[in-house]
Amino acid sequence: MPSDGSTPSQIPGPPALGDGAEAIAAAGGLQNYQLKLHAEYGPVVRFPLPGAGTAVSVADPVLLEATAKIDKRPEKLFEFLAPLQEAGNLQTIPAGEHGPWRRVMLSVLAGRPSHEAHFAQFTALTTELADRWASQDGPIALQQDLSELSLRMICQYALGSGLESAGSAGRVVSAFETVLTEFMTQAGPGKERADEALAYLRATVDRVLVAHRERGDAEQADRSDLIAALAAAGESPARIRDTVLMTMLAAHHTTGVAISWTLYLLSKNPDVADRVAKELDEVLGDRAVPEYGDLKRLTYLDMALKEAMRLYPPGPYGAREATEDLELGDHTVPAGTTIFYPFWAVHMNPEYWPDPEAFDPERFTPEASANRPRLAYIPFGIGPRSCEGAALAMVEAELVLAALLKRFRLDLAPGQTVTPIERFVLWAADDIHMSLTPR
Repeated sequence: MPSDGSTPSQIPGPPALGDGAEAIAAAGGLQNYQLKLHAEYGPVVRFPLPGAGTAVSVADPVLLEATAKIDKRPEKLFEFLAPLQEAGNLQTIPAGEHGPWRRVMLSVLAGRPSHEAHFAQFTALTTELADRWASQDGPIALQQDLSELSLRMICQYALGSGLESAGSAGRVVSAFETVLTEFMTQAGPGKERADEALAYLRATVDRVLVAHRERGDAEQADRSDLIAALAAAGESPARIRDTVLMTMLAAHHTTGVAISWTLYLLSKNPDVADRVAKELDEVLGDRAVPEYGDLKRLTYLDMALKEAMRLYPPGPYGAREATEDLELGDHTVPAGTTIFYPFWAVHMNPEYWPDPEAFDPERFTPEASANRPRLAYIPFGIGPRSCEGAALAMVEAELVLAALLKRFRLDLAPGQTVTPIERFVLWAADDIHMSLTPR
């Protein structure tokens, strides 16, 4: 306990009634609950969090700095992922084990060679979706289609060139969907289907790994290939399987959902959409899709995507466990306390984001960004447990947005209400239906 006797109970917050589940449900989800709590109690709030007891939520980016080096996640909050893994829960493994594994992941996921090596495959998958949209009558279901595209991209990425020989891409996608939706089922046919799908996915990764080994050590060192890099680093087959599955889980939905919220916001802000389209015409000319080198020139598109992820962060929150007593402003938080990161509340903090509900890509000019604390914008989390795939996700999202917006104008189909809900990621309750007009 802290030397001055402070406890989380001395931090302002709501009455501790039950485990907090009822209050969260009444607010319409954890994200809305956090917005309400911070508006009422200030930047540091104590609240009951199901599975974590009393947690402390921090919505001020300056105060967040004190937590930025923590490399420990609360085990109970992430134990739901344990059935997917054989080599220990990768989300909660100790810092000493996590650090080296993370460095290998970043050497691939954050590297330009990897992005360039897979860019043509991502472009082909995006073009395939655009062609299907062009032949479709009536509005399209944005999040459904873009989430499927996101999963197909990460399957190609995570399994590499061995996917074709190891198993059908379509079957891999289907199997992963089954695992994602049914693996927590405790009994019955759903549990059996999930077990069969998980076994298939593990066997597929094994076949890809064998193919890499047969090609020899030189190719195993290929920095563009996730499985090869993990094998070259001496990771066990079980750890490689777990890593591939966790990469697919983290990337599935999140990139597609980020793209869909961006398209939604552009449809509601036609002046911004026109400026994005003008930039695409200037940079791409008559080309229907960008090349990898074009992305760095699509600066306004990048700003619009970042602003969309500020308003609708795909992963809406994170959590750490304090490994020592922390000073957060006037409060001392004891070691062992769950620190909650309410990304949405941080992104809506009016001190750093004036008129926070407005969609304004100009917030992300270099000049505007330089005047904000670095943790005022955290769509991929913070510190040593932040998303390893952040750079890859941005490449994928900008490619897809550029290709779709070069080809179509998207308008929100009339008569629908778009309501954000939490479902692993920030989803739209009844999807987002768009009408397409060829450009």
